[in-house]
Amino acid sequence: MELTNHIILLGASVVFVSVLASVVTARVGAPLLLVFLVMGMLFGEEGPGGIAFDDVQLAHLLGNLALAVILFDGGMATCYKDFRVGLRPALGLATLGVLITTAITGLFAVWWLKLGWLEGLLLGAIVGSTDAAAVFSLLRSNGIELKQRVGATLEIESGSNDPMAIFLTTALINLLLNDQSNPGLVLLTEFGRQMGLGTLFGLAGGLVLVWIVNRLRMPSGLYPLAIMSGGLCLFGISATLSGSGFLAIYLAGILIGNRPLEARLEIKRFHDGLARLAQIGMFLMLGLLVVPSDLLPVAPAALLFALVLILVARPLAVWLCLLPFRFPWREQVFIGWVGLRGAVPIILALFPLLAGLPQAKTIFNIVFFVVLVSLLIQGWTVIALARRLDLEVPPRTHLVQRVELDIPGQQELELVGYRVAANAPIVVETPAAQTRLPSSARLVAVLRDGQLLDPCDPVRVRAGDHVYLLADPGDLAELDRLFVAVPETERLSERAFFGEFVLDGSARLSDLCAFYGLKVAREEGSLTLDALIRRELNAHPVIGDRLPIGAVELVVCAVDEDRVTQVGLKLPRTAR
Repeated sequence: MELTNHIILLGASVVFVSVLASVVTARVGAPLLLVFLVMGMLFGEEGPGGIAFDDVQLAHLLGNLALAVILFDGGMATCYKDFRVGLRPALGLATLGVLITTAITGLFAVWWLKLGWLEGLLLGAIVGSTDAAAVFSLLRSNGIELKQRVGATLEIESGSNDPMAIFLTTALINLLLNDQSNPGLVLLTEFGRQMGLGTLFGLAGGLVLVWIVNRLRMPSGLYPLAIMSGGLCLFGISATLSGSGFLAIYLAGILIGNRPLEARLEIKRFHDGLARLAQIGMFLMLGLLVVPSDLLPVAPAALLFALVLILVARPLAVWLCLLPFRFPWREQVFIGWVGLRGAVPIILALFPLLAGLPQAKTIFNIVFFVVLVSLLIQGWTVIALARRLDLEVPPRTHLVQRVELDIPGQQELELVGYRVAANAPIVVETPAAQTRLPSSARLVAVLRDGQLLDPCDPVRVRAGDHVYLLADPGDLAELDRLFVAVPETERLSERAFFGEFVLDGSARLSDLCAFYGLKVAREEGSLTLDALIRRELNAHPVIGDRLPIGAVELVVCAVDEDRVTQVGLKLPRTAR
């Protein structure tokens, strides 16, 4: 019994210290993955903790379970709206990009590390997937919001490239263990089976889960457990039938997160917390598994391998995959740099150990060292690079009090609350702002100095009031703009970023040219600003896209589907 108490105390203390460390290190820009990995190494057998852990089978089991939970939560957090601008390029990076990265790094490993060609490709496949989720946790902790095209591409890629890397790793291990006369046919057959079954079970299973949860009546605390256990069932069924369980659970998460669902907010909060716990546990465990002294012999070769991956393989793969989509060069540079390696490569490096391959231990140590280098070099510079490349946009959403309302029929309404700041637009703007609420929003209550105001009397919102409204989730961004005073840097203020004037997207270019004395071709004068921007971009427009017209610059302010509804006008400095 005493041992049980000690184990519980040690485990809880490790998690608690990890959570506190993540809060502190996020403020100084350290990637969370690096924090947890280093803490795991400190708790390990060569660190002050002295915990000896070498159970590869258990690490593989817990790592796969944690990764499935993280992918499920990532899928639920992926919005369908992001698919419009990020799906096709992300799928290219998740498939062809992984293949290109595998080929380049694999051939380098064959030449420089003197591995067999299958072993070299196996090493390349293991480090082929990225972990953009770590990047976004770092960006969000520092209050940075990326342009939608960049953010959507990275987030969708990070969730969808893991199945490809896992497929390549398992297929190459099978080729190493079994002498195959036609490896190309084996790879093609295995790819079709894994991806086909994973897609089938993910999409069909996600729809079935939504149908079941919306028709069963159960205590509110059981809804998140039902969704989580159902998702893991889909993972297990697909993997048991030789499909991609990771693809299945990711696709199921996307479907569940984007359909009307009972107890939606409670489910998402539960899974967000569970995914964070899975991250902490997984990285601590992987840190415990490595022996730091084993990294030193492979350090020089692993460092050069990491540099080839970061500076050659990833940028080249990004350039080739994004070539058809005409991404601006700044966005390509950032996406190429943010090929952060995280937990997936380390978990995949366990597969050769389980299979008993001769070079398995060397491969594991090289992969672990590559991940550390990636986190140190790429993870610590991503914020500065995003700002340097001007990919940061003014934040559109802010944290507020939100209470889910379970309304029959899964109608999505939420009760939101704000504490009104003195410089909030609802206070500092004209009295008309008090009645400029979105059409779906209804004022429910106003508390002033601890007293509930009479709703029958006309209410003028003041600084310090606590305001509660009932609103459609789609109108929360507009409510934020009215009630939240965002501390902005001058660089990201509305005026500095979007320009001095905001024009309608349907305005004619000829009218703009006549007013500012700009010269354009006669046939272009009849174009609207919306049509002009979409034609010049030849891509889905997003907020923050820019188009110079003579001495002025057009900046996309608002987009509805693919239509530019508002355009900012930035004048030359001498005209301001």
